[in-house]
Amino acid sequence: MKIKLKLPATSHALIFICSLFTLPSAFGQGALTPPGPPAATMVTLSQLQLQSRTPISSVPITITQPGSYYLVSNLVCTVSNAIVITANGVTLDLNGFTLSSTVANAANGGAAILLNTSLTISDITICNGHIVGGVTNNGSNVYSGSGFGYGIYCPGFSPVNVLVSHVTVSGCLDDGIYVYNEIGSTLVESCTVSTIGNYGIAAYTVNQSSAIDCAEDAIYSNQASDCVGESTFHGYGIDAIYQARDCYGYTALGYAGINASVAHDCYGYNAGSNYGIFADFALNCDGTSGTGDGVWADDAENSFGDSSGSGYGLYAQYTASGCSGASYSGTGLDAFIASVCHGISNTGTPLAATHNVNSY
Repeated sequence: MKIKLKLPATSHALIFICSLFTLPSAFGQGALTPPGPPAATMVTLSQLQLQSRTPISSVPITITQPGSYYLVSNLVCTVSNAIVITANGVTLDLNGFTLSSTVANAANGGAAILLNTSLTISDITICNGHIVGGVTNNGSNVYSGSGFGYGIYCPGFSPVNVLVSHVTVSGCLDDGIYVYNEIGSTLVESCTVSTIGNYGIAAYTVNQSSAIDCAEDAIYSNQASDCVGESTFHGYGIDAIYQARDCYGYTALGYAGINASVAHDCYGYNAGSNYGIFADFALNCDGTSGTGDGVWADDAENSFGDSSGSGYGLYAQYTASGCSGASYSGTGLDAFIASVCHGISNTGTPLAATHNVNSY
């Protein structure tokens, strides 16, 4: 016997509706190959940083608001002062580009970058670029030409919390980088300056920098380390009020190749008649002078001084320990107490010591 089940009308409706969901689609699927790689949906960190910075596309310009600014190309200034900063809290990134000037006489050229001249300015960073002027040295220490008077300059009032790094400056009539503050907090590092008619670099601390062909002090600071300074006229090569470490200083006619309270692992050369190194304390130093004193110090340790003329090779007002001195016609080494020292002289006195301890 066959049993027939009679479904209610509503069941037939459900079966029909379900069948609709199981039928294959009658429509085409379209192209399966993607049109291209996925588009970027996020900005990079460098793009985000650029969006938060202000571009500089022409000079002259005065920065009156704190913030971050950057050059977008090489820029040429036709009037005095290319960039003037009057606000605190400014970062200026030269972005690898060059600031130059077409002012015919650099005496009227102003500064490539001038910091506030009426108030003490603070929290400034200047980095990563070049400043080029047209000033040259005629070989007789006469500096003249076109372009800027100053590279980076803060006159009058002492700047606070200023950093200048990875900047080159050349061919300026007056100062190359001058941000000196005698109480500290100005730093110049990894900068190069050349052919400057006055000070090369002046800051409280100068590190890993060089200044050559400067008429006055090539590097003037309270602390200098890993630096090269060459004065072609009557300035110091390195003038460090407190300490010079691992530095080379040269002067043609100035007072000393290196002048410091403490000279540590330094070499100073004076082509004239003054001092190669002049220091309160000279440690592991070499000093050479044309006709003056190679090394002059209150106390000297493990140092060598040489005079090509009648000066002292090495002179220590108080003690010389483990030192040597040589002079052509003067005294090789002179000290109040000479301990384990050696002096030589061609026609003068090899060693002069009030108290001689194992020295000859």
